[in-house]
Amino acid sequence: MADVNIFVAFTAGILSFLSPCVLPMIPSYLSFISGVSLEEMRAAQVASHTRTRVLLNSLAFILGFSLVFISLGASASVLASFFLGYRGVIRVLGGIFILAVGVYLMGFFKMPALDRYLQFHLKDKPAGYLGSAVVGMTFGAAWIPCVGPILGAILTLAATSSEIGKGIFYLATYAAGLALPFFLSAVAVNSFFTFSQKFRRYVQAVHVTAGILLIVVGILLITDYMTLLNIYAIRFTPEWLIKRL
Repeated sequence: MADVNIFVAFTAGILSFLSPCVLPMIPSYLSFISGVSLEEMRAAQVASHTRTRVLLNSLAFILGFSLVFISLGASASVLASFFLGYRGVIRVLGGIFILAVGVYLMGFFKMPALDRYLQFHLKDKPAGYLGSAVVGMTFGAAWIPCVGPILGAILTLAATSSEIGKGIFYLATYAAGLALPFFLSAVAVNSFFTFSQKFRRYVQAVHVTAGILLIVVGILLITDYMTLLNIYAIRFTPEWLIKRL
């Protein structure tokens, strides 16, 4: 499946992770789901059992928020399947929406409601890895207002797809883009603390990058060049790779 939209969805997931209402909260999430204090995680010598606990709980947390986003993708794809006769209209309207989201992310207009996230105050985490997965689902829903512009653009891509499975795959890829840096932050907590503190000055650059990406995608959808681009992607993708995808 050589599809440019897969690259777009994965990149969008990474950019969502770097957003100002996700990135600064990662250490707190890791501490909450694992039961390990920030001081313990930042210690020069972290016990192997402590590191394992952080990693396994982070995987359960990732599974939880991934299920939320994949469910949204399934819903968008199923809904769009009832309007297959209007695919052209959906494509153009979707392109316009994605284009508008790109302009918003570049800072040309502001919507305060999209600059914050819902807060779920959980006093105690449910026990075990299942509890971490439940917390992941809870925080996945809480992230939606914050990552809404980018997530909405990927949901639009899912809706413009003619295949329900492909739409679901786009959201799974988006979740993977969000999950990979989260997992890496759990693997190297100390390095992540240093990185997050230094990276805050580049948050606006992340928004601009995401905006440019979505503007390009929006224009490609409106003009129907996205289909042509996917054809070229398939043409230049090695046959062995296509068989594996």
